[in-house]
Amino acid sequence: MKTFFIETFGCQMNAHDSEKVVGTLLNEGYSQVVDEADAGLILYNTCSIRDKAEQKVFHRLNEYKRMQGEGKKFAVLGCVAQQEGAKIFEKAPYVSMVAGSSSYRNLPDMLARLEAGETRITGLDDRETDQTFDTEFTARTNPHRGYITIIEGCDKFCAYCVVPYTRGKERSRSSASVLAEAQRIAGQGFTEIQLLGQNVNSYVDPSGRRSFAELLAAVGEGNGIQRVRFTTSHPRHFTRDIVEASDAMPALCDHIHLPVQSGSTDILRAMNREYTRDWYLERIAWTKAARRDLSLTSDIIVGFPGETDKDFEDTLTLCDEVGYDAIFGFKYSTRPNTPAIHMADSIPEQVKVERLAILNARQRELQRVNYGRHLGQTMPVMVEHGANARGQITGRSTQNKTVNFTCDHIPAIGSYIDVRITQAFPSSLVGEAVSRSTTPSPVLLAQQALNARVPVLA
Repeated sequence: MKTFFIETFGCQMNAHDSEKVVGTLLNEGYSQVVDEADAGLILYNTCSIRDKAEQKVFHRLNEYKRMQGEGKKFAVLGCVAQQEGAKIFEKAPYVSMVAGSSSYRNLPDMLARLEAGETRITGLDDRETDQTFDTEFTARTNPHRGYITIIEGCDKFCAYCVVPYTRGKERSRSSASVLAEAQRIAGQGFTEIQLLGQNVNSYVDPSGRRSFAELLAAVGEGNGIQRVRFTTSHPRHFTRDIVEASDAMPALCDHIHLPVQSGSTDILRAMNREYTRDWYLERIAWTKAARRDLSLTSDIIVGFPGETDKDFEDTLTLCDEVGYDAIFGFKYSTRPNTPAIHMADSIPEQVKVERLAILNARQRELQRVNYGRHLGQTMPVMVEHGANARGQITGRSTQNKTVNFTCDHIPAIGSYIDVRITQAFPSSLVGEAVSRSTTPSPVLLAQQALNARVPVLA
């Protein structure tokens, strides 16, 4: 029996890429195992967005090296594969296949060559093809959420970011094919759908039929779909009609992730972000004026080359003004091929560490207040995990907030239940169920029972 084990690092797009890989492997007669020791083929789906990603990849591969004498084969996929290419074979000669994310449609051929005994197979695409959206054999391994990639690549070339070099230029998928896949997913029992893209709101329908906001609304109108999320948005393409769609369409979640990266216009200019602080805050004002209570989250980089104390203070004051429900804060690090690699990394590491700690502490206090607003409220929660050691079920609100709650029965994964909030912490809510859950379809329950070992294929 042909068996495989896959390990995935990185964003939700990487996780969805792995679903495509898993689906293809299953269709080619492979069986997925949960322990690499039981696998004949080990695949490592990589991400290069963070510092020293390549070193981490080779460190992990070195851990796998001890198994090469057992007849196992190894493959490196994803962004580091695209970035490093054939150099991976030189650094880790026991690796037999290297494939970037745009070449997964060619996996059947690469697998056949691997089975025939080839030891250096590369799938490094030009990253300009729209065939990356082929989802014929996508495995749905998440038991409660269905992902759909609607746009690949990035044309922004932010000074710090490697994505345009690993994912290629922007290319969008037709709205008709997105809606068709959404209905297939809904037919399998999924009630929550998340639309994905490096710059998801840069979406341009090749058929010219729908704008991004219109596509959001159309997905939300689908039969059986109760929640629609999207990530990640770019402020430059965040338009007022997205907020209007959220107000008009109940299925659109009350959550917008809008990365700002810095609160300083000078640093935004150095980052090549294509907007100013005031431009960003205008879009925040749109969301705050919505009829619905839209939760706002963001990404922020500290210590970008040239960031002064005043620039950093601008970031802190922007956080105060926006009042994010969560941020993902990072220290700046140089990435291969990016324009910023030619800038002097002038901020000492210790200063970066201190600024990140200050930012996180300030944000934690903001969240303490924000989450406290929910005390006494009753909200619908989608169940994501069964009972923990304390007997609490874990789910997620429409604002993407974690809710831990007690219940007089164990609700099914993917079902919805009303929860009254009794406690609030800076990153989670606690409550008690006040209604029985709505049950998802038998297909989703069956998938849950199999623990995703035999994923549903779209």
